[in-house]
Amino acid sequence: MKNKILTAISTIMLFVPWTILPLRTFDWALESPVAEIMVYSYAAFMIFSGIFSILSYTKGKVKSKLMQVCVVINSIYAVGAIVIIGMNIVTRIGG
Repeated sequence: MKNKILTAISTIMLFVPWTILPLRTFDWALESPVAEIMVYSYAAFMIFSGIFSILSYTKGKVKSKLMQVCVVINSIYAVGAIVIIGMNIVTRIGG
């Protein structure tokens, strides 16, 4: 049962980052500071989802094929989020 719950949570986490796309169609979502808050919030979630999936796979011993896919994709999301945050910090320092 634990394996199914952890796999379901990791699978849902695959799709949450894509919810930013419809939000960005609103004018208020493109204005500062809302845009920065949204980007940082989604980046933090993507980092969390990567860590959650990796820990579920390794410590939770959830070894299904679906969980392997979740680990790979959520890890890519996490690395991308770290890059986005790093680029934003460098831009703020340099600009």
